Amino acid sequence: MHERAPGFGGTDGHAYSVATFVDDTPDARGLYGAALLFVRWSETGDRAVGHLETDYLAWGGTPAEALAPVLALPLHEVKRHLDRCIDLAGREAADAQWP
Repeated sequence: MHERAPGFGGTDGHAYSVATFVDDTPDARGLYGAALLFVRWSETGDRAVGHLETDYLAWGGTPAEALAPVLALPLHEVKRHLDRCIDLAGREAADAQWP
């Protein structure tokens, strides 16, 4: 099996790879949050040109506990999260253009 992150074609026509992240320190409740980070690649695929991230998708008392449900997501669910992030980013960009 290769060591690269799964790759996706976004609804915006860009290529993305995905990684997980988890907080370095717990929040005020003592919980760590975990989410997905999508890296957008240049048209040639030789460099990262942006990123999108989900809100926290899981919480846990340790980083490993928070990360476990995110790592267990099927790829079609990960793709659905990517599409939502792209849609939200597009709406935010459109809203920012209005005075």
